[in-house]
Amino acid sequence: MSDANVRIPEEAKDRLAAIAAAEGLSLRAYLARLAGTLLTPAERAERAARARNALENWNGYAPTAAEERDLDGELDRRLAAVTVR
Repeated sequence: MSDANVRIPEEAKDRLAAIAAAEGLSLRAYLARLAGTLLTPAERAERAARARNALENWNGYAPTAAEERDLDGELDRRLAAVTVR
């Protein structure tokens, strides 16, 4: 496996190195493990599409784009109300 150099601010590298050390890992091992746990935008979109299909197949729920926007807006409003308290 080849290595890559990534330029980041020194403070970010130090923070990541401290987190890695606390978990008993090298910075290289920690970043490799972290990369394995994150999804790319394409993977997130694919997972969301599978979830939508599963929900529709299970109970017939298939909101329109406008309904999804309305529901997202309602959720945002409710979350904002909770975090303000």
